[in-house]
Amino acid sequence: MNESFKGRVAAITGAASGIGLECARALVDAGARVVLIDRDGDKLAQVCKALGPEALALTVDLLKPEENSSMLPRILALAGGLHIFHANAGAYVGGDVVEGHPDEWDRVLNLNVNAAFRSVHAVLPHLVAQKSGDIIFTSSIAGIVPVAWEPIYTASKFAVQAFVHTTRRQLSKHGVRVGAVAPGPVVTALLDDWPKAKMDEALASGSLMQPKEVADCVMFMLTRPRNVTIRDIVVLPNSVDL
Repeated sequence: MNESFKGRVAAITGAASGIGLECARALVDAGARVVLIDRDGDKLAQVCKALGPEALALTVDLLKPEENSSMLPRILALAGGLHIFHANAGAYVGGDVVEGHPDEWDRVLNLNVNAAFRSVHAVLPHLVAQKSGDIIFTSSIAGIVPVAWEPIYTASKFAVQAFVHTTRRQLSKHGVRVGAVAPGPVVTALLDDWPKAKMDEALASGSLMQPKEVADCVMFMLTRPRNVTIRDIVVLPNSVDL
């Protein structure tokens, strides 16, 4: 156990599965108290029971602005503080624009961009007031290298990268670090719409990572000395040529 996380509180959106759940597991194992935030209350209850008493469930629909913007007092009431906020929740859409569905694009853009930014805005007053904290975004390699087969998702992650780079400079004077982990393809629910043949091929070729490999990078970011910030960390499967 990393003793430096004792007494620290983290909150993670989209934490009922995938990258968010693995980051929660890593932080609990390191001694932190973790508020797992997701819209799926039943699944949250199950995973928090499995993680133990330092894992606390908070059901929030991030796409409902009033729920999103009011999450801070609920986090503080549950956990007694907040030191780390991980804006992890997201959605995915790929495919050719000409064959796309703008209503589906709206949901992806609203969750990956608007809701993510709103959630950070909701918790910032607390972190700024205590003059310390970490904000981590789950971004993507698609926010750094445009990926031709997923233009809407790429656009959403380019927006995330722009927000990370600008807010980091605004918040550094308050002792709040801002960074992004930018993974390549990861086995998560975001890939549920992949054709089975494509998924099997990707797994066989080693072009997909597991969520734990991303969580390891997040823990690296959070354990750096306070005088440095890992602004972006990119982690890719070896066979991905980007």
